Amino acid sequence: MVNETVLVVDDEERIRSSLRGILSDEGFRVVDTGDAPGVMDLIQREAPALVLLDVWMPEVDGIELLRRIKSERPAVPVIMISGHANIQSAVAATRLGAADFIQKPFSVSGLLASIARALDGGSAGPTVVPPISSEARELVGKKVARGAFAQRTIARSIVLGGQGLHTGLKTGVILHPAPAGFGIVFSSLADDTPVAVRLENVTDTAYNTTLTSGGRSIRTVEHLMSALHAFGITNLLVKTEDEIPALDGSALELCKQIREAGTNDQGVPVEPVRIRKKIVGKPGDREFIRIEPADHLIIDYTLEYPHPIGRQHVHFELTSPESYIEEIAPARTFGFVEEFRKMTEMGLASGGRIDNAILVDDQKVVNTTLRFPDEFARHKVLDLIGDLYLLCRPVLGHVTASRTGHSDNLALAKAIQSSLAA
Repeated sequence: MVNETVLVVDDEERIRSSLRGILSDEGFRVVDTGDAPGVMDLIQREAPALVLLDVWMPEVDGIELLRRIKSERPAVPVIMISGHANIQSAVAATRLGAADFIQKPFSVSGLLASIARALDGGSAGPTVVPPISSEARELVGKKVARGAFAQRTIARSIVLGGQGLHTGLKTGVILHPAPAGFGIVFSSLADDTPVAVRLENVTDTAYNTTLTSGGRSIRTVEHLMSALHAFGITNLLVKTEDEIPALDGSALELCKQIREAGTNDQGVPVEPVRIRKKIVGKPGDREFIRIEPADHLIIDYTLEYPHPIGRQHVHFELTSPESYIEEIAPARTFGFVEEFRKMTEMGLASGGRIDNAILVDDQKVVNTTLRFPDEFARHKVLDLIGDLYLLCRPVLGHVTASRTGHSDNLALAKAIQSSLAA
């Protein structure tokens, strides 16, 4: 990176001066300007390796300038910076081709990591670096044996926008590739506080799965975690705000985007969770969940709800991402109209709409046509696959569950973790 030119475009001299100092100390040649209309001529003349571009610029909007740069100079990576960032702006900028979106005031380490990733085509590592466990550190550098599981990340960044099911707020999610040993980590645009996917960070399983760390919470992570489990993705930086977008209430769009982006095996092994004996998460006759040894993840799930849902049973074997996409990913979140009304009174389900959940009254499905006759049970399987991935490793075992939900899934995951430590 030494002697490569970075163009800084910001109308605040204070910001430009600060960035000049930081980047010059790192060996970059820095060109800066507060003149947005002259940026294209400057790019033509200086041929920068990277552009740092403020979103809020006088005379020319930063997003419009980004569009112009990517149209005329698509190979030049652009990192957007803003003092008034939100996830919708980040989603819009990333869709237009921005390499990253960071918020002022930014940390020096976060800024430099973002620049390194942009200059390296997205593979230099994410802006948030959580501590790597000693177990993960020992695996880095080891070769993957034939037939073993490899750590995996996505081949390029993915961006999705939508609405939070429970907050009702417009939100989005940006998925960035991450290096081996990184794990799956959530971060906001505003700071570098990592919320790592770990069982001990689960703080709510009432109507969704919520992760909390360092005073930050991320709600409704289960659909994303389910898709990541299906694709075997072990390393990922997830930028979002308070809640993952509901999309259509399923994991299908997430899977489509991951498949389109592609995945990269990282040449480093990951040890799957191999179930050696029967483990019970919740004992019982009608309501129970347990797991037994198997060569891959198998789920037998039985659901019983009042009319018109009734009793449904699903047998699913996770043998490939394709089997998951075909049989499980399209199944949507569901609930009774009265239940959604009560959840709204509790401050939840504010984003429940006719296009992101199956709504049922005491007679029928009121807002959509089912994708499967047993779509309700299939969605329970989707959630279960996601909640089990809180273990951060592929799970090999046969789960049998009846009339269970997120809290029971978490109980099983904790029982599995305890058995591994024994």
